[in-house]
Amino acid sequence: MIPRGYRRRKVVNALMLSLTALCSLLTMSILLFILGYIAYQGITAIDWDFLTKLPKPVGETGGGMANAIVGTIKLLLLASLIGVPIGFLGGVYLSEFGHNKFGFLVRYAADLLNGIPSIVMGIFAYTILVLPMRRFSTLAGGVALGIMMIPIALRSTEEFLKLVPASLREASLALGIPEWKTIVFIVIPAAMRGILSGITLDLSRVAGETAPLLFTAFNNRFWSPGWLQPTASLPVMIFTYAISPYEDWHRQAWASGLVLLMLVLIANVSARWILRKQL
Repeated sequence: MIPRGYRRRKVVNALMLSLTALCSLLTMSILLFILGYIAYQGITAIDWDFLTKLPKPVGETGGGMANAIVGTIKLLLLASLIGVPIGFLGGVYLSEFGHNKFGFLVRYAADLLNGIPSIVMGIFAYTILVLPMRRFSTLAGGVALGIMMIPIALRSTEEFLKLVPASLREASLALGIPEWKTIVFIVIPAAMRGILSGITLDLSRVAGETAPLLFTAFNNRFWSPGWLQPTASLPVMIFTYAISPYEDWHRQAWASGLVLLMLVLIANVSARWILRKQL
């Protein structure tokens, strides 16, 4: 005879398994619906002119967002050059040496920084860069996004390094390898896939930020040479076009959203492919 408690555990196990599977399916369905809807709305407006030409004047149909695509790439490149090295090195320190009061303070500060609203970060960058320089610029926008990337890069790097088994460190040290070489050549490569995933997620998060760019990079309907001029970006152009009264601009806003998603996807796939080739 099957014990009563055993049957109850089997029923609870089947129920919870079904519930978790249902939630996973629901999550995937929502994601696929959002991606499919954006693709359906935006694919009709994407053509060669959209990818290579500047926006048309107000009231005219057609044109493109080549300047916004280039501006977004420049902003994300600059943000990555600022946020990724600082966050990565800070995460290495916290994981390997941050088991003290100073490490606790760094973690606490990173968590607080991660919780600051993006619009507040935009006001901060506006105060320290735009006002002294007396101009909006790509540099100011990149700095604002770069600061936002630091806490996520730091905490994700720390967590993935902590997942590396202690036996790897101990085996390396037992062979007489210095600690810094153990960290650089053993620990970090073992966690590199996870670290890359965290950095990609970090980049994806700031790629869609609009509020900081309204205070820093502002916007530009023409090409933006260098790093000290206002620049167009896909998030700001999406916001501008989506609230306009023109149907053609609405279509281009959907197309811009699709292009932004594709840029993030290409960056993600490329990074993983390069890492796989190296490993």
